Amino acid sequence: MEAVKKNLTKPVPLHVNWTFCFGGISFFLFLVLVVTGILLMIYYRPTTGEAYESVVVITNIVPYGWLIRGLHRWAADLMVLMVILHMIRVFVYGAYKPPRDFNWVVGVILLILTLAFGFSGYLLPWNQVSYWATTVVTDATGALPLIGEPLKFFVRGGPEVSQMTLSRFFTLHVVVLPAVTVVFLFLHFGMLRKQGISGPL
Repeated sequence: MEAVKKNLTKPVPLHVNWTFCFGGISFFLFLVLVVTGILLMIYYRPTTGEAYESVVVITNIVPYGWLIRGLHRWAADLMVLMVILHMIRVFVYGAYKPPRDFNWVVGVILLILTLAFGFSGYLLPWNQVSYWATTVVTDATGALPLIGEPLKFFVRGGPEVSQMTLSRFFTLHVVVLPAVTVVFLFLHFGMLRKQGISGPL
């Protein structure tokens, strides 16, 4: 209890302004995504035959399903924006320099994970827009020299966007990415607590 009280009453440096809130807002949005994502998983079915229909059921039939799905979508969009604004603030303030350089690297990894969340989640409704967007992006992956075609095959789980792709993206979105993100968030916050907030401009 004493440790909690100590952390809650810790003085904030005078130079801290509203731009320092972007990181905290990003974390709050991540928590919103976890809660709404769990609620959506109760009704969502990750198969090519049922995914779209289950999204329609969530939106139109499940009580407050439209609200939960809307919160998930808006929180996802806002999280990408907040993480980018957070990194711009860190860059402008020079907070990426030693001794905080490793925390900057962890932050870049968290940005990549955030974008991966967006990409993997985009396919899950299994509608025309998400299908063709995934097809185009994975085709672009195939254009990479040497590793392009094998990487495209691995991401899709086959030559075309199919049930295997949907299964992979669903697993990535609800198991792999959240677990990896939580590990890097612990690292990020741990280093922040140890090193403190960076100095003024």
